[in-house]
Amino acid sequence: MKEIAISKFKATCLAVLEDVRRTRQPVRVTRFGKPVADVVPPKAESKKSWAGYMQGTWEIEGDIVGPIGAFDDWGKRRFK
Repeated sequence: MKEIAISKFKATCLAVLEDVRRTRQPVRVTRFGKPVADVVPPKAESKKSWAGYMQGTWEIEGDIVGPIGAFDDWGKRRFK
């Protein structure tokens, strides 16, 4: 793993970050020779399709295909 002093990292931060992104190689930032932080590349993002995005987040209960009541009663019902 490549190491860089914290003072040099501060001066060249954007270039170091770009180098890590491009090469996918982590860089350890040190202060007085002791590790302070590791700069690592981000994990590769999986490109998911929007289809099925909500899968497993809700559940259907009961019969969603059958009638909700007798067809003869439809005209007689009044809603308030």
